Amino acid sequence: MTAVHDLLLMLLVLLAVPVAAVSLYLLLATLLSGRPVPTLAPQPAALRQRRFDVIVPAHDEAAVITDVVASLRRLDWPADCFRIWVIADNCRDATAALARAAGAEVQERSHPTLRGKGHALAWTFEASRLRGWAEAVVVVDADSAVSPNLLAAFSARIGQGAGAMQAHHRVLNPQASWRTRLMAIAMTAIHQVRSRGRERLGLSCGIRGNGWCVTHRVLLQVPYCAYSLAEDIEYGITLGLAGQRVFYVDEAAVAGLMVSSERAARSQRERWEQGRWQLVRSRTTTLLRAAPGAGGRVCLDLALDLLVPPLSQVAVGIVLLIGLAGLASLLDAALLTWLWVGLACGACLMLYVLRGWQLSGVGWRGLVDLLRAPFFVVWKLALLLRARGSGVWVRTRREHS
Repeated sequence: MTAVHDLLLMLLVLLAVPVAAVSLYLLLATLLSGRPVPTLAPQPAALRQRRFDVIVPAHDEAAVITDVVASLRRLDWPADCFRIWVIADNCRDATAALARAAGAEVQERSHPTLRGKGHALAWTFEASRLRGWAEAVVVVDADSAVSPNLLAAFSARIGQGAGAMQAHHRVLNPQASWRTRLMAIAMTAIHQVRSRGRERLGLSCGIRGNGWCVTHRVLLQVPYCAYSLAEDIEYGITLGLAGQRVFYVDEAAVAGLMVSSERAARSQRERWEQGRWQLVRSRTTTLLRAAPGAGGRVCLDLALDLLVPPLSQVAVGIVLLIGLAGLASLLDAALLTWLWVGLACGACLMLYVLRGWQLSGVGWRGLVDLLRAPFFVVWKLALLLRARGSGVWVRTRREHS
């Protein structure tokens, strides 16, 4: 029995330590998200002169490009102080013509090998710098809608010394299906619950790919050279390593269209997971090595954020811990404590998810849809097990295109 006890204890410790660490991290974020990040006072009209290039990278986005341009034209900012710049990148459809007709400035880019959002952004940022007109660039995806106060909120942060900012990124069509409602809850938990906590601690909320802003001053210090499948997270890490934190702008939002069909969601999820794991392998050690230095707590938090696995894997880890601890306690009552540890971790995860649900605004239907979460977890794990990443960016097909 001593040998069995020792083996079970070793297995429980190996499983409980990472699960408990992640659960406590999520609990801390949940507790810190209790209040919104303080909103800066609106700038008087005399100070509303900051110029922005609002950049929309678009690859075959004819189905949605008119809507995003219309949304950007409704921004509450002087019309002569921002330009809507659509980058029709390697397009084979009518994206460029439709964007021009909608009132955007359009630049068509074509390159046989340097393809993907990262290359399009690097090219556009340099073009914006050479123009010498805008103080900052803003990135908005082609399938999105923005809150009218987006530029006003970014400008207020820049006035307070911020060089890189991320608006709240939410789901545009949460009620399209149970899948989009679950995505709305998950994205709110990641993008708002965690970001509120990180902002309160003076950390970097990271770049979320859509609805972010960076000044040309920062781009000169930290040139954009992020070309992985998760180019947004990659550049946020690069900023952190250079001593620049990304400020979270809670009062402004950009909403992105989420796919509702299983086929399209599979392609999108596989790309996200591949990109994230590429960065876990390539950047975690670098961030941890930078942690003891100046500004190291930002790098440490960015490393921890990378190491926190997707919620599906956290949930599986907690279930395994509870199951193993329950079995172990039947064989040896002295191991019952580990069952309580597993249950406590489950409670932390539940509070985190419920906080995401509360802030997501999906209502009671989203709460009912959480009952589907176990099937969603199985689906995501199946994708992870069979994923064969090529490392090549593939556009997610728009369902109504």
